[in-house]
Amino acid sequence: MSKLNGKVAVITGGTTGIGLAIAERFVAEGAFVFITGRRQAELDLAKAALGDSVVAVQGDVSKMEDLDRLYEVVHDVKGTLDIVVANAGIVENLPLEAVTTELYDRMFNINTRGLFFTVQKSLPLLKDGASIVLVGSSVSGMGMPATSVYTATKAAVCSFARTFAADLKGRKIRVNTLSPGPIDTPIIDGQFRTAEEAAAGREQMASLPVLGRLGTAEEMASAAFFLASDESSYCTGIDLYADGGLSQRF
Repeated sequence: MSKLNGKVAVITGGTTGIGLAIAERFVAEGAFVFITGRRQAELDLAKAALGDSVVAVQGDVSKMEDLDRLYEVVHDVKGTLDIVVANAGIVENLPLEAVTTELYDRMFNINTRGLFFTVQKSLPLLKDGASIVLVGSSVSGMGMPATSVYTATKAAVCSFARTFAADLKGRKIRVNTLSPGPIDTPIIDGQFRTAEEAAAGREQMASLPVLGRLGTAEEMASAAFFLASDESSYCTGIDLYADGGLSQRF
């Protein structure tokens, strides 16, 4: 029997990479899934690939009106919610002296503010005993160069998981963080200017984890499934590092 059979899930940033892989896994496990994304063309492609058990809602998590519209759709279509995966996020790494106020605000608005209100606005729909998965990053506990703003946004995510878990314990809602390491998704290529730089960057990133390779989106989907399902029924407030051992080396 599928372990998410009959469950209703929201996955933000569900059009590509880790978010799309999580949506695919949840659908395969029997869930009905709502995915979000900023770009309609990518949403349409994801919806076509995922099938009838998915509703795609265009929106930007940093915009409160878009989050309100997302949960209005969830309410109208399903009425209740069992799982929230707050996955939407961006990576823009620059050395300290090159960070602008615009980059700082953009990163925190999406990665931190958007994630916070993705969770808060879901609460009226979430059933008691629901599961919330916050997607962080294993670099949140490291001091790697040129990652100051991104790392800070993800450190806040880990803090949110701990405090949300305490806030929601009366409703038996579990809140956990999934912290990926370097994963082979399109977000890697977006950090480089040319294909040649991207290839070199991938090779360098793959050399960092103990396992000596990039992770896959499907591996992150398995970790997210664990946290979202009753497989992790005695876990709340944890930070699950799925990073190939990267955090053991830094």
